[in-house]
Amino acid sequence: MTAAQPPLSQPWVLFAALPLVVWLVDAAPGHAFLTGWAVAFGYFTTGLYWIGHAFLVDAARFAWMMPFAVTILPAFLGLFWGAAFWAAARRWTSPWTRVLVLAGWLTLIEYARAKVLTGFPWALPAYAWTETPVAQALAWIGPFGLTLATLALAALPAIGLAGRGVGGRIAAAVALSLLAGLWLAGAERLAKPPPAAPDAPVLRVVQPNATQKLKWHPDWAPVFYRRLLDESAAPASPSLGPPDAVIWPETAVPFLPAEAPERLAEIAAAGQGAPVILGALHRQAPGGRLSNSLMVLADGAISARYDKHHLVPFGEYLPYPWLFAPLGFEKLVPGAGFDPGPGPRVLEAPGLPPFSALVCYEMIFPDEVVPDSARPAWLLQVTNDAWFGAWGGPQQHLAQARARAIEQGLPVVRAANTGVSAHIDAHGRLLQTLGLDRHGRLDFRLAAPLPPTPYVRMGDWPALVLALVLGVFPLSRRIVTVE
Repeated sequence: MTAAQPPLSQPWVLFAALPLVVWLVDAAPGHAFLTGWAVAFGYFTTGLYWIGHAFLVDAARFAWMMPFAVTILPAFLGLFWGAAFWAAARRWTSPWTRVLVLAGWLTLIEYARAKVLTGFPWALPAYAWTETPVAQALAWIGPFGLTLATLALAALPAIGLAGRGVGGRIAAAVALSLLAGLWLAGAERLAKPPPAAPDAPVLRVVQPNATQKLKWHPDWAPVFYRRLLDESAAPASPSLGPPDAVIWPETAVPFLPAEAPERLAEIAAAGQGAPVILGALHRQAPGGRLSNSLMVLADGAISARYDKHHLVPFGEYLPYPWLFAPLGFEKLVPGAGFDPGPGPRVLEAPGLPPFSALVCYEMIFPDEVVPDSARPAWLLQVTNDAWFGAWGGPQQHLAQARARAIEQGLPVVRAANTGVSAHIDAHGRLLQTLGLDRHGRLDFRLAAPLPPTPYVRMGDWPALVLALVLGVFPLSRRIVTVE
């Protein structure tokens, strides 16, 4: 199942894996909880192994925690899947309707996983389709609707064909037809020419490639800062002209801009009159705690600021310190900890359409990328994926940014410290990228937004209601007897 997720992105493995999962429950329905837990433990251990890389950045302090991180988190997430399998086994009926029951409960539990204890909706089954036209269904049914469809459609053909009755064959044919329909509908959506944006602003994204082990080192921090300044001040693209804004990644600078006015002047000079948008730390009050922020610097001053509101557990704060602190656990980011901001916010910068600001991890939450009060024209994510290593984490994080673009019908601009920086259109296509472990810049004209998608208008409720119906009210016994 992990092979279906980026960076391998082979969704077809699900058509072998998910029937096997159902057959495992068939073999021992009384142990459905343990089966679900074991499946999830394998899935999340292999899919989230890259989390261990963060504990090697300062290995002397944190390496001892790595084995716990890469096993305890999958073991905890396995409890969710175990509960879904247990609930589904209570309504295990015919050779093919049970697939719908399991798909319904797994979808509901994946939604719970996105919410409980601040949530962690990473590696949703829906993301298996990132590199295919099927991903366009995110615009209509969202990530949980596509998760439901993925779980049901991938298991039904094999389960249906294994049955002896005509009902199983009908189920298999319907599943394959629906999958073909999603593929063709997505391909048709992608074939439409994108909206023209001849007057859209030109943006420059700068990637300094500051490796996490050296990012704050006193000998290397000035090198990375100089890279940011030099790439920002580089000559304009002959075809596009000078940038209307320059964008730096998360925690781009080793100082607090609000407390370093002389550095603000340097950054303004590098921007050559264009506003510079960057991620940086900000102190809320003298001597107080910090926030992980995104700032707009215009005319040498901070004109707007967004404070990250969804902080990373064990990274930016230590959850349940009464439990974990006595065990020797501490957060990975040094210092006293961060204060969260009030929530999603749309910012404005001179010469730019309004944008929704997102700092790193916040991009993984589908319902938190845009505030309820206003719809922006684009999404801006500043991130530091250097924590994630080079294989697995960065590609999965990028895929989720592409998913948000499709769901919202909005272009995404992504400024990453070590990559992948990207310009993503409102259909989730990668228009420009700057790969991992490289420093440089991207110049481009911002892609146009689309009208609000059905998912924007309806949210997750249609998918959740359908999942509840399938899980709690399986098809009637009269239909089942067709088998």
